[in-house]
Amino acid sequence: MSESSSSSLERMLGVLDLFDDTHLTRSAEDIATLLDVSLPTSYRYVRLLLQAGLLQRVEDSQYALGPRIILLDHYIRGADPVLQTGLPVLRELVAATGFDCVVTGLFGTQVLDTHREMGGAPATLAYGRGRPRPLFLGAAPKVLLASFGPVALKKVFESQHAEAVRAGLPADWSDFRRSFAAIRKAGHYVSRGELEPQLVAVAAPIPKPDGGAWAAISLVFESSRLAIVDLDKLVRLVTDAAMRIGGRLG
Repeated sequence: MSESSSSSLERMLGVLDLFDDTHLTRSAEDIATLLDVSLPTSYRYVRLLLQAGLLQRVEDSQYALGPRIILLDHYIRGADPVLQTGLPVLRELVAATGFDCVVTGLFGTQVLDTHREMGGAPATLAYGRGRPRPLFLGAAPKVLLASFGPVALKKVFESQHAEAVRAGLPADWSDFRRSFAAIRKAGHYVSRGELEPQLVAVAAPIPKPDGGAWAAISLVFESSRLAIVDLDKLVRLVTDAAMRIGGRLG
């Protein structure tokens, strides 16, 4: 593939990145402006993506993400090693506690929930599979970041410094590193209302042999239950489940 063909393909696939929670549809004019291409080029991208099922036309000459993505998500779920291996363990954890269990992955610096196993009284969650979560708020992102080595963690600190400070984390690198070292040493993290004010989450990383993490699993429940639950027991159950899944994957 020539360099010009490669860059054109990259720009066309960049159309898919223009959609988010606040922009569920786009016009060809939007796409042309945002990608800095001509209107005929924008229409060509749209036509090709429509043919591939990656876009679909909706009302008033607007375009939305297409049904092919639903199919691809089905294949992604089937190929996910954490879900392939871990679902029986997650279901045991839910059965033992009655609480929701959420699997969360870190993809670059993007935090995404990949699965939710419902408990007896499912919590109301603002986030779900595929909706990006804040990088520094909540239990799951913290245990995932704690699995990073110092070099990788410092890159996150430097590139996302303002967001980290807004989330209440230390502005100084040494203190930032120590806070995550403490989480790594504990092997878990409990968040109380960090991401959603009414929720508590108990998270542990699913460990890789190299010291990293495949993903995180969290038990999530309403904060009103905190006074009557055995938090230490929940921590043991979550960390044991994460270790079991990691052992099978490893």
